[in-house]
Amino acid sequence: MLPDTDTAWPPPPFDRTQKIMTAWDAWYTGDTDRLADIYQRYPTYRPAQFSGGLVGRIARFFWGRPNPQATKRLHIPLAADLARGSSALLFSQPPRFVIGEDDARGNHKPAQARLELLLGGADTAATLLEAGELASALGGVYLRAWWDRSISDHVNLATMAADCAIPRWRYGRLAGVTFWQTVAEDTTSGEVWRHLEYHAPGRIHHGLYRGSRDHLGQRRQLIEHPDTAWAAPLVDSTAAIATGINTLTACYVPNVRPNRIWRHTPGLAQLGRSDLEGQEPMLDALDETWSAWMRDIDHGRSRLFIDKQLTHIRGPGAGASFDSEQAIFTPLPGASLGSLKDGAPPIVPQQFAIRWQEHSETATAITELILRDAGLSASAFGDDRTAGLITATGVNSRDKLSETTRDQKINYWKAELAPLARTLTELDHIHFGSRIELKANPEVRWPVRAQLPPLETAQRLAALKAVDLISTEQAVRERNPNWSGDDVNDEVARILREVEQRTRSQALQPRLSGNAAVHDQFAH
Repeated sequence: MLPDTDTAWPPPPFDRTQKIMTAWDAWYTGDTDRLADIYQRYPTYRPAQFSGGLVGRIARFFWGRPNPQATKRLHIPLAADLARGSSALLFSQPPRFVIGEDDARGNHKPAQARLELLLGGADTAATLLEAGELASALGGVYLRAWWDRSISDHVNLATMAADCAIPRWRYGRLAGVTFWQTVAEDTTSGEVWRHLEYHAPGRIHHGLYRGSRDHLGQRRQLIEHPDTAWAAPLVDSTAAIATGINTLTACYVPNVRPNRIWRHTPGLAQLGRSDLEGQEPMLDALDETWSAWMRDIDHGRSRLFIDKQLTHIRGPGAGASFDSEQAIFTPLPGASLGSLKDGAPPIVPQQFAIRWQEHSETATAITELILRDAGLSASAFGDDRTAGLITATGVNSRDKLSETTRDQKINYWKAELAPLARTLTELDHIHFGSRIELKANPEVRWPVRAQLPPLETAQRLAALKAVDLISTEQAVRERNPNWSGDDVNDEVARILREVEQRTRSQALQPRLSGNAAVHDQFAH
């Protein structure tokens, strides 16, 4: 249930996750102001820079150092690239939800078509891509069902970030979850209005609270704020909306497990592990490396040191200037050309070296360490430094780490998406009158990523077919691993028809040739 009295928000122990997720979110969004705020929470020139422990480690971060000279600091969005790449690895081709052949009551095809409408559209594919990014950055993500007849004609899927949710667990499974969002905030007074939405089996509770940045405050009527007024006429006397089903209308998908930092903390051990967990020092070092590289470029700009006698006096109090476009300089009185005094040349060029190779190799090494710790291959991000052609074996070896991580994460998604898909069909049946009724969870089929070039695949299948080591059906399945059974059967039927037609045509050809020869003989 939702709280009726004031309480700290987020409540313990989730206040700890909020702090760490705030740092992960700053790296993910590339907000350098927030990074500086997180790692510069102590006075400038503080003794903490020279101390040990957590305070000392934070203070020694690149983003936590004092910057009295306002030198240029560059942020590299590798955390965002990592989250995007992890999501694309999973959802660049969305999964397909398939009902069992003998599952749907009534006609199977209409039920499958309705399931495709619920979860097979571009909106669901986009939602899953968004969810994949958030799961990578924050350690996990929540999915929830929603329905509104004024907006859509079916039940929809939405994403909720892990840093705005308070889960309740039972035997390691999600038993309830409270989502919250800030609907209004007064920066002057510090007053904050929050909307809380608690998902329990069979019911969704709504609450509006007026409090402060770290306290929930007092509960108010939903009608008091325009962002929650829509729910006021829909809730019952307990401020809840009945869903009509006895299952939870939300689920939690962990990125990967176990969670290293909260493994022994009750209530937090069930959360997933972020791809950024433990990566903060390396991300900080990467920013420092690129900033040093850019500083080298800035320092490496060519400069000319000229003798004072070569400048043009602009008048009393106006200083002097030097025309860098002037081509000819005449010797000064009493001096020989090229030496004004003490044998020094009148113009001395200076060009500092730019250590581009050292910085490039350092940045590459740090990037590879970050990607490896996240379980991703550099090739997944288009970083292919291999010269010349690469064999199929080389491709598989290069991408092996990413493929292993992909398979690992797919299992977490399948475990949650399958029951949630059935929940969506039950909600759709109740609230939209669809005839889809399932006895079991739909099957979630993940697309197979092609590991071999199309030409090499075709040559391999042709060689197997030539010696009768593979059937036409199996060849079609391997050629199109993401096709459904009906698609494969249709393609096999088309191939067999074409082969039969070609065979008949070849059999008729000798007869036609013989008849032509007889006709010519009688003509002569």
